[in-house]
Amino acid sequence: MQKLVECVPNFSEGRDTSVIQEITESIKSVPEVTLLNVDPGESTNRTVVTFVGSPEGVVEAAFQAAKTAYELIDMSKHRGEHPRIGAVDVVPFVPVAGVTMEECVELSKQFGKRVGGELGVPVYLYEEASANPDRKAMRQIRSGEYEGLKDKINKAEWKPDFGPQQFVAKSGATVTGARFFLIAYNVNVLGTKNQAHRLALNVREQGRTVTKPDGTKVQEPGRLKALKGIGWYLDEFNIAQVSMNLDNYKITPLHLVFEEIKKDAAALRVGIAGSEIVGLVPLEAILMAADYYIKKEKLFVIDEKAKVRLAIDRLGLSSIHPFKPEEKIIEYMIDRNSDGPLIKMTVREFVEEVGARSSAPGGGSVSALIGSLGAALGAMVGWLTYGRRKYEHLDDRMRTVIPPLVKIQEELLKAIDRDTDAFNDYMEALGLPKKTAEERELRAQAMQEGLKKATLVPLHTMELIDGVWDPIMEVARLGQYSSRSDVEVGAKALEAGAFGAYRNVMINLADIKDETFKKDLTEKAGSLLERTENKLKELTTIVNERTGDV
Repeated sequence: MQKLVECVPNFSEGRDTSVIQEITESIKSVPEVTLLNVDPGESTNRTVVTFVGSPEGVVEAAFQAAKTAYELIDMSKHRGEHPRIGAVDVVPFVPVAGVTMEECVELSKQFGKRVGGELGVPVYLYEEASANPDRKAMRQIRSGEYEGLKDKINKAEWKPDFGPQQFVAKSGATVTGARFFLIAYNVNVLGTKNQAHRLALNVREQGRTVTKPDGTKVQEPGRLKALKGIGWYLDEFNIAQVSMNLDNYKITPLHLVFEEIKKDAAALRVGIAGSEIVGLVPLEAILMAADYYIKKEKLFVIDEKAKVRLAIDRLGLSSIHPFKPEEKIIEYMIDRNSDGPLIKMTVREFVEEVGARSSAPGGGSVSALIGSLGAALGAMVGWLTYGRRKYEHLDDRMRTVIPPLVKIQEELLKAIDRDTDAFNDYMEALGLPKKTAEERELRAQAMQEGLKKATLVPLHTMELIDGVWDPIMEVARLGQYSSRSDVEVGAKALEAGAFGAYRNVMINLADIKDETFKKDLTEKAGSLLERTENKLKELTTIVNERTGDV
């Protein structure tokens, strides 16, 4: 798996476009790094930049961007709504794929060491990179902001983790570390800054400080975990905002934050006018919101793009700036979907590739494609039945059977490339050097591992096809009668896909030396093929015995 790290540095400049451009150009100049998003804010006088890349590339790009920012930004002249401590305020490293949190901690330390040593800027570690409980949260380190740093930095407990223990007026200090994917999320309030801040105090984990009748002060926690927030006012849009950081959207998701603030705002008789996401957001967070509203409103939406549209609408994400999924959702930005080269081909291109003078794509990939078409035909008849007045009494049943058919159809499409990839891995092992005894041993081991992988992939295709039978059987019983031939074609396609995958399993097993592995997979594949044949007969009987619509 490709190692991919996200970096989201925040720069204390949101108004001078020439400065922002020079910073982003320094990022784009680094190989193996892709700039995803630049989000400047005029009132906050702050720009959030998002880029991804290899671990080494991301550290280099962060360093070059910081170097440029220190040269161009003078913190002694900076004013803005957002709390800040330096020209390069915070530089978090976030694991995206193939990288652990521990590795990102090391990346942040590499960055901090270079900034402190080479550029002479004080650097503090935070979140997962900090071992100091008093200097772990961003709010702790940023307390007093840039203006308070001059006195604070000279105290023993505020000695930087890297760089000089002295106040650098032009640059201030920089905070770096590793964290979970943070979502910067603002809810728009048609009220005052104070009202927005009051709403923030209600929901943020830290809560508010309350003075008791005896004069003592206690901290009253807010309702939502892993959430930071304040209230502010945006002059350019004439609205207040509850401005928040969702430190872990799996603990406190977007929709929960939005609904809780709406509830409190209604009690205050204050209007809410949508919300906005600053920077990028994981697709999962958007789909979680969509699923919440689908369940709440008893909707039937399974298409991913439709779910995204629903979440955008219900959260009001386009209320300030248009929310463009291709520019705001990180998976869409970096196009790291699982579609391989085969699935992206046209029908003609794929068929011609199969018919070319090469061993791959071959029977395994074709079997996966045939299986996906079988599931697709079942889904098609389900959709033709659902939502029509004539079959309204079947809507609940169709809502149950269509989603698994669509899901397995997609998984079988992905298996088209997986099968060819597995074959290619085996061929690479076959081409390893074999001059010495050690090389021959390594080659033999790699070939056996390649064969096992090439066997497990078509077995998984059989398992996926097996998952189609129950929902397509329901479609055969209840789906619109005029489409019964489509269900039969789908069932025969499933049988053909399962048979082709079975033959791929067996031919690969022949050369595997692990007898336990061979015995186990022979039994599994045989059982799945037998079930397929029985299910095809059962479905054919159901269709033939039907005399009309149910």
